[in-house]
Amino acid sequence: MGIFSPKKTKDFFSEQEKELIVLAIQKAEKITSGEIRVYVENACNNQNPVERAKQVFAELNMQLTQQRNGVLVYIAIQSRKLAIYGDVSIHEKVGQEFWEKAVQEMLHHFNARHFAEGIAIIIDKIGNALATHFPYNTATDGNELPDDIVFGD
Repeated sequence: MGIFSPKKTKDFFSEQEKELIVLAIQKAEKITSGEIRVYVENACNNQNPVERAKQVFAELNMQLTQQRNGVLVYIAIQSRKLAIYGDVSIHEKVGQEFWEKAVQEMLHHFNARHFAEGIAIIIDKIGNALATHFPYNTATDGNELPDDIVFGD
């Protein structure tokens, strides 16, 4: 069965786990002007999950954030693939190595079958990186993108 179970995307997380992930997003976005989204689908039809994450990023219009500092956490359950894709402004600040280390850490948690917890921990790390480079400004920042988990097919 591997690190992912064959559940449908909407049933992959319990309601409590979904809440944990959404709360992690909301907590992270309280310290940064950046935006974080989580996208979960069954199959990654692209061999490269980063390319699929880039496609989903565009489909979700995440490139429209004012400071170009959105980050997508992408997970394909049955394909057993994942990626983290950051928009140009945050990518320029943290570099490719940051995303690769975050993916490796997420895999570590997934191998221990701590899916929601692993995502929440990575969201916290992404939030801290975003806050370092794009701190929250109460006068000018607002929530530009929804905080919910997006489930694909």
